[in-house]
Amino acid sequence: MAAVAFAPASRADDTNSVSSTPKPKPDLLKTCPVSGDKLGEMGKPFVFVYKGQEVKLCCPMCKAEFDKNPDKYIKTIQAAAAPKN
Repeated sequence: MAAVAFAPASRADDTNSVSSTPKPKPDLLKTCPVSGDKLGEMGKPFVFVYKGQEVKLCCPMCKAEFDKNPDKYIKTIQAAAAPKN
């Protein structure tokens, strides 16, 4: 009977490794970009990632309005993170 040798698994084969997905840019706003309500007043904010940008809304209902014009709201979020002169 012939002996069978197995090579150790490479890092690429390791499914338990940390994902290489880049971390989203944080949403620094304290208010919902859609409604203007303070985040947390209606319970835990509704959080998701849109094109690498974390988005925090006051509630899931604001997601429908966000989806109508996401670029408008992303600009608001990114303006809050921009360095102040």
